[in-house]
Amino acid sequence: MDIRQLGPADDLEIEIDLTRRAFGPVRDSEREPRLGEVRAAAEAGRYLGAFDGPRPAGVALFHDMRQWWHGRAVRMAGVGGVKVAPEERGRGTGRALMTETLRVIAERGFPLSVLYPATAPLYRSLGWEMAGAFYRAQIPARSLAALLPADGPAQPQPEPPRLRRAGPGDAAEVNAILGAVHESARHCGPATYDADTIRRWWLTDETLFCYLADDGFLAYGWQEEHRDMSVLAAVAGSAPTTRALWSIVGSHAPMARQVRSAVSPDDPLGWLTREPDLDLASKWSWMLRVVDAPAAIAGRGFPAAVEVAVALQVDDPQLPANTGLWTLEVGGGKGIFTRSSAPVPAPDPVRVGARGFAALYGGVPMATLRLAGLAAGGDPAGDEALDAAFGGRAFMLNAF
Repeated sequence: MDIRQLGPADDLEIEIDLTRRAFGPVRDSEREPRLGEVRAAAEAGRYLGAFDGPRPAGVALFHDMRQWWHGRAVRMAGVGGVKVAPEERGRGTGRALMTETLRVIAERGFPLSVLYPATAPLYRSLGWEMAGAFYRAQIPARSLAALLPADGPAQPQPEPPRLRRAGPGDAAEVNAILGAVHESARHCGPATYDADTIRRWWLTDETLFCYLADDGFLAYGWQEEHRDMSVLAAVAGSAPTTRALWSIVGSHAPMARQVRSAVSPDDPLGWLTREPDLDLASKWSWMLRVVDAPAAIAGRGFPAAVEVAVALQVDDPQLPANTGLWTLEVGGGKGIFTRSSAPVPAPDPVRVGARGFAALYGGVPMATLRLAGLAAGGDPAGDEALDAAFGGRAFMLNAF
């Protein structure tokens, strides 16, 4: 089996063929966007193919992303489009392809990787583990027609935010605004991209309507014969902008039936409607992989009030540079991960494999990791310290 990076000179039509064979028909409207994504990945050396002689057996790509963790962004490789030809399944092709993909990701210096699994065993065997989710909610459009007023003592009403339609030339500004909101809200998990990706995914799609405020971004479109609406992004950094963005969506209440939206687990929309009409309609779990342990800790944000020092023994067969005894020190909102010759401060360090370390990084509680067999050793004080440092419900606002 020959696995190599594919470039623009290669026949990228194999993407369409393998997609049809692995996942089903490709609509005509999907063909060019899919090939455009593959071309961009191939030009950047982020598209890999597995070949049995001249015959394509599988492909995978990864996106160059930034993932936000408690106010700080960490470079992250978002793996997507993993496909194996039906006749190659069960022969180790997928594992070989993903092993090489992980090697390339590590070689490129990504501290983290995230993917949405169609099936988890392969990825778990290589160190990815469930760490967060992509949540989609639905709400009757009529519930957005009139949002609740602000509560508390009477105060002067702020000026309504300035909203304008966003176009392809606004991609860099959209990305900057999304990052600023995730930073100020200390979100855990959402990703931002480069301007070209923002432009391809949202701002050149003629079926979407996009709006910008100084501290917010909205992207939505119609579905199902124009009776349902889909909100791909409604991200705001202040109460007035949150209200303004959802008021645009709510203005369609006379024509729309349902609104489906990507949301955070504690999205403010649930506190803006007069009745508890917001339902989490679906949850799609994503898997995290710590690729470079010291860089992943150094890049991540932590709660400013937390100060801890905990010993961790990490076992990572696929990426041996992560294996060893480490001391995690957190303080002032930042962390460092240094190799230790002796456990500090406990004689018995917390022991995790690559999967357990990934889940811990994503905020999964230590009690859960222990019951799942993903953590051992240590003591209750160390568990409490790790939960204080990493705790939080990680989420993403889009899939890839």
